[in-house]
Amino acid sequence: MCGGAPHGAVGILRILMKTDTLKAQLKRTLRRDLWIAIAPATVLIAVAFAVTFYFVKPAPPKTLVMALAPDEGGFNYMAKRYQKFLAQHGVTLELRNTKGSVGSVALLNAEDSGVDIAFAQSGTTGGKGQEVPEHVASLGSLSYVPLWVFYRGEPVDDVRGLAGKRIAVGPEESGTRALAMTLLQANKVDTAPTQLLPLDRDAAIEALTQGRVDAVFLVSPAESPRIQKLAAVKDVRLLSFTRAEAYTRRYPYLSRHVLPQGVFDFAKNVPDQDVVLLAPNALLLARDSLHPALAYLLMRAASDISGSAGLLDKTGEFPAPLAAGFPLSSEAKRYYATGVPLLQRYLPFWAANLVDRLWVMLVPIIAVVVPLGRAVPAVFLWRVRSRIHRWYARLKEIEIQLEEDPDQEMLQDMLKRLEEAEREVNRIAVPIAYAENLYFFREHVDVVRRRLTRRLAGAPEHKEAHPMQVTA
Repeated sequence: MCGGAPHGAVGILRILMKTDTLKAQLKRTLRRDLWIAIAPATVLIAVAFAVTFYFVKPAPPKTLVMALAPDEGGFNYMAKRYQKFLAQHGVTLELRNTKGSVGSVALLNAEDSGVDIAFAQSGTTGGKGQEVPEHVASLGSLSYVPLWVFYRGEPVDDVRGLAGKRIAVGPEESGTRALAMTLLQANKVDTAPTQLLPLDRDAAIEALTQGRVDAVFLVSPAESPRIQKLAAVKDVRLLSFTRAEAYTRRYPYLSRHVLPQGVFDFAKNVPDQDVVLLAPNALLLARDSLHPALAYLLMRAASDISGSAGLLDKTGEFPAPLAAGFPLSSEAKRYYATGVPLLQRYLPFWAANLVDRLWVMLVPIIAVVVPLGRAVPAVFLWRVRSRIHRWYARLKEIEIQLEEDPDQEMLQDMLKRLEEAEREVNRIAVPIAYAENLYFFREHVDVVRRRLTRRLAGAPEHKEAHPMQVTA
């Protein structure tokens, strides 16, 4: 017994070494099966996410550049309010001054200007007979900005009565000059002896009050202190457009308004009668490449800033998709049809934008990751089972030969092949979770072995379940 102890220890050591070898083999096999199942799925998921990232909207920039003429249409005051609103949502608004609406639109349309948005006057560019800038779209009208024609001398009822006068029509590139020239040319009073002077707003007002010019064209909000002050100056009259309706038919970007008697000063009754005015609209324009999220944010700003009532505007009348000579952007169309996007109604701007960008990522998750999450375990199971199931062909072959009444030598050979198949299957590395497949095969081997043993002993066979049926 003592002499057998060393041999027993050696045997245990061999068993342990063999067990370690089998464990290492099992790990290698399972690792290979796992990679075979996971690698194609990983590639498909990577491709799906890469394609999706191609369509994900880029994050909106945190800085916008606005072009505007500070002396025109009250744009400078509005721009300050837009700066404050956008800053509350993490966006910086930089202002770039121009000489007028014509220059602002041209700068917005230029490829390398760096300008994203602009305030401009309707009809400045893109009106009837004018070419629409290729890269400019409207986000809507913000207010009515009336045309004021102040003059000296005998009363006149239209600009045609200004023929032969000295008229300040505004500097080059200004929206005031563009509108003034449109009306003067329509009435054929833009040529000599009429004198057209390119004075800016303040210079024109000073020249009129001192009698150095006979008339001035100004485009400014009705609330402007300069306009109200000039309307009260003695010997200065405010032109009332008796043919205003005709002008609005010819130029759709203009609208007719009545300035009520005494609205500027009840005590002094300024103006001293109702005055019919023509008014273009103040526009918020954007380059066609503006990020959609920023377009919606700007229109929210417009609703907040321009939604209150004024001398000519009603509460909630602006912003509005009025005729302006520029095409309405797709975001503006949706905004005026359905309002603020759902996410921006309930989430901060940054959060709404993040969710809006990342929802696209649900596509690969739902369409690829979820199905592959079910397919990978199935592929892994198929790999494990396939190494066992291919030995069922050996069992079927032996069973077929049993039906051919083999002799003793053939039966011995069949039994030998059966034992060999069982040994080979026992060497297959199978995870514990899938070991039942290995034991099922061993049960089926036992069924065939019993048949072979009975045939070798010459005993009659009993009806047993077919291995394939058991497997099924």
